[in-house]
Amino acid sequence: MPGPGAGTRFPWPPGCATGIGSLPGTDPGEAMRVVFGELPDLPHLAELPARGAGADLTGRTAGLLVDLPVETAPTGWRFAARPGRDLSRARGLLSADLDALEEIAGGYRGPLKIQVCGPWTLAATIELARSQDPALADPGAVADLTESLAEGTAAHVDQVRKRVPGAQLLLQLDEPALPRVLAGAVPTASGLNRLPVPEPADAEARLATVIQAAGAFPLVHCCGPAVPFGMITAVGAQAVSLDLGLLRRDEEDALAETVEAGLGILAGAVSATAPDTAGRGGARLPDPSVTARRVADLWRRMGWPAGPGAGRDAVAGQVVLTPACGLAGAPPGYARAALAHCREAARLLPELAEEG
Repeated sequence: MPGPGAGTRFPWPPGCATGIGSLPGTDPGEAMRVVFGELPDLPHLAELPARGAGADLTGRTAGLLVDLPVETAPTGWRFAARPGRDLSRARGLLSADLDALEEIAGGYRGPLKIQVCGPWTLAATIELARSQDPALADPGAVADLTESLAEGTAAHVDQVRKRVPGAQLLLQLDEPALPRVLAGAVPTASGLNRLPVPEPADAEARLATVIQAAGAFPLVHCCGPAVPFGMITAVGAQAVSLDLGLLRRDEEDALAETVEAGLGILAGAVSATAPDTAGRGGARLPDPSVTARRVADLWRRMGWPAGPGAGRDAVAGQVVLTPACGLAGAPPGYARAALAHCREAARLLPELAEEG
């Protein structure tokens, strides 16, 4: 079997780690100092949802939409007739984050990851203006949302490039709702029915539209079960981010095909929530070697060759270690420790990958 990713060049160095996006706290400057301190090889733009509406996954990205204003609703976000205070707040919070990034990054040159909510999760979490149903209920609204998101995301990428001109940008599309959308499991407003599954061609086309418009190295993050690996590969993503703890044994073949297709793998190998220690001694993480070995063992179980050179090239170059999901719900100390743990485990991965 040929080595995975042969001839593929990834923007990150071997033995690399990064974060998913969200962190605890409300200070963007402090969050960016933590990110650049703990993840020097692949930092990311921190997200701080604890600041409230507009800093959450949906509201943050909705602020990027072009000519599709939004406002808060009792159940989250909905389309609005005109821009208002809620939209201004979302855009102001993102602007503050970009200010902090520009200040902390300084003369940084290297890979830098930014994150936006993907079109299908956005369509599942923004309500129609005249209905409490998600935009997902209206194919025309989904099409409009996708075009608006593609335009807004491209502008966002350009803005980040201007602020950190030495960075090579990676764009992560967060799609936690994608498996539910594809399974027809998103409820209507009443909760009594489920919204129809999109046509397969439409499902791929919407995701591909945003990827193609962005002009950055694209990856799709899906932290739920049943990651649609085939679809993610088909739409032109160059990497996929997943929670290894949710990967079933019967899904390993699909992951192996994704690896063989040359996609990068952002492997969520560390819990995003601190264990319950009942106030005794704080949260504990395993030794970094345990995490690194878990990833190397999965690689071998999928059938990739081990031994001098082969394991090192395959795993260390193609895999980035991350927490299993965002760290917004974790205590600050644990969040920082989890990022440091990913960094140390990733640096051990090349050596462990070569073990037969």
